[in-house]
Amino acid sequence: MALRVRQHVNPLSQKYQTPVHALDWEKVYVNLTQPLHLDIGCGKGKFLLEMAINQQNWNFLGLEIREPLVQEANYLRDKLAIPNLHYLFCNANNSLAPLLSNLPANTLQRVTIQFPDPWFKHRHAKRRVVQPELVEELAKHLASGGIVFLQSDIEAVAEEMCDRFSAHPAFHRQGTQWLAENPLPIHTEREKSTLSQGKPVYRAMFVKDEE
Repeated sequence: MALRVRQHVNPLSQKYQTPVHALDWEKVYVNLTQPLHLDIGCGKGKFLLEMAINQQNWNFLGLEIREPLVQEANYLRDKLAIPNLHYLFCNANNSLAPLLSNLPANTLQRVTIQFPDPWFKHRHAKRRVVQPELVEELAKHLASGGIVFLQSDIEAVAEEMCDRFSAHPAFHRQGTQWLAENPLPIHTEREKSTLSQGKPVYRAMFVKDEE
């Protein structure tokens, strides 16, 4: 039976203001020495599931604010017995600090933020996931040379995400134009749907500078 889940969840509502606790990473992944790929706003988690199968020498962590989607994703992960994949219900805007606080240094090497909720109305702009505080936390914990891959089918949203990362001294953008191709081996369902309709996808890659 298909899950009925709200498409839009307000991250500023009281329900989502309690940050998660730090994880016991050795209980989460069988091999903690592998690099970690963090997907913020993983939705149903199908992109990460395919990535985890495709790149078994990486660990994958998906963060999602809609709890039923996380429960279903972890159920499928367990059913398929995928040891390098974990999904977590949380609000990324207040949970990155405690979540990454005890992560072994240089473990986080790749971050993806793909097709986040655009929150079109001006008064709702603070609900967007890529805020300066989130960029700051990623700058603290992403390994030197690590990458942040951003994409959206809304140009204004993609531009705002890029502006936030460009404004932080720890990151530099690869190139000045939108990426013509997705550098990752797996594409999200939203990306496939957008491209199948002949619509553009706005992509950018940022690299964490050497410290």
